[in-house]
Amino acid sequence: MSNQQKQWGAIIVMIALFAMIAFVTNLCSPMGVIVKNQFGTTNFMAMIGNYGNFMAYLIMGFPAGMMIQKYGYKKTALIGLLVGITGIVVQWLSGWGGMAVYLIGALISGCCMCILNTVVNPMLNLLGGGGNKGNQLIQTGGVFNSTAAVAVYIIMGALIGDAAKAKISDATPALMIALAIFVIAFVVIFFTRIDEPQQSSAAKKSEKDPHSAFSFRHFNLGILAIGLYGGVEMGIPGYILQYLTAAGDAATPGLGMDAGYVGTLASIYFLFMLIGRFVGASVGGKVSTKAMITFVATSAVILILLGIYLPTSSTVNVPGIDYTTMSILWGEVPVGIFCFLLVGLCASVMWGGIFNLATEGLGKYTAIASGAFMTMVCGFAIMVGIQGLVADMTGSYLTSFWVPLLCAAYILYYALIGSKNVNTDIPVD
Repeated sequence: MSNQQKQWGAIIVMIALFAMIAFVTNLCSPMGVIVKNQFGTTNFMAMIGNYGNFMAYLIMGFPAGMMIQKYGYKKTALIGLLVGITGIVVQWLSGWGGMAVYLIGALISGCCMCILNTVVNPMLNLLGGGGNKGNQLIQTGGVFNSTAAVAVYIIMGALIGDAAKAKISDATPALMIALAIFVIAFVVIFFTRIDEPQQSSAAKKSEKDPHSAFSFRHFNLGILAIGLYGGVEMGIPGYILQYLTAAGDAATPGLGMDAGYVGTLASIYFLFMLIGRFVGASVGGKVSTKAMITFVATSAVILILLGIYLPTSSTVNVPGIDYTTMSILWGEVPVGIFCFLLVGLCASVMWGGIFNLATEGLGKYTAIASGAFMTMVCGFAIMVGIQGLVADMTGSYLTSFWVPLLCAAYILYYALIGSKNVNTDIPVD
């Protein structure tokens, strides 16, 4: 087998893992509707699955980076899959064990997602040779990531049905699909030969290095950007779902729409992410990452402002998909909600672009940097939690969308100013 064929084999495996990460991660937001009903929680506590899933990155980020240095990318991925199988089983058991068991399952699953993300992102970036090509490969992986996310929202929308009667047992088919994906992936990766990039010999030495990834300003600002990015990717679709399904007379009033339709509507956000990532993958080799992130961050700020301030009386018909009959559902939603959905186009390329900018020029520090990068995914939980608190305190879902607005504004700053490597004097070979 030629080196090129071996490389493409590794790329395909990494892209498949990218899709798996989205499938399991995005179970948390629609599960929030179930948790809120079954356990009678607040908006803040309904998103507890997201908190457990993303706070796990804080626990596993650095260990995952060290696992790659010690065991390599393939063995680390296999370990992550075993952890993921355990997490899915525990979440399924929470239907009988209660909210604490659900949180534990989400935490274990989050550890798996962190390990896999730590493997996938640097591998795709390295296999692409870094720069625009590395970003292009990450965006290609993002296409499959978004496809899986869309599938989750469609499936969960069909399974939940009536939000007022939703139980964790209703999500059993989706959990079993995730479990099957993990098992199949474990078998496939176990028997797949992956030509891994050589770890820097300097990184394996025991002597103390006077520098680290944290010696680079653009990396430090980049990991903050990825933490805030969580408020854009997860906060917007998660609270669209809460807003549209909440009753008009609830403590935090919503529009009282059918959860089945809304679940498929929320998938439109990730469908837009899919479209955006497809475009990003197509042009990523020609357009600089900085220009790409600057454009989408600016667009996100504008769209979120429109979503907050456009009158709810102005509506537009938006299609959804009835997964059980594979038919189109049409529903009338405020124009502002459609603007929120369009943010998916902008969020689509942010993850890969920020990772590419933050790790550019790190050389031998890339593996550990990737682990550190993943610890900041805990920001997803923090920002989603902050948005929930704002919704609870103000009694307004629309007001809570100022949280992702500020997150998008910081990402714009990072693309324009913070991403410049001002520490080029540090040796990275």
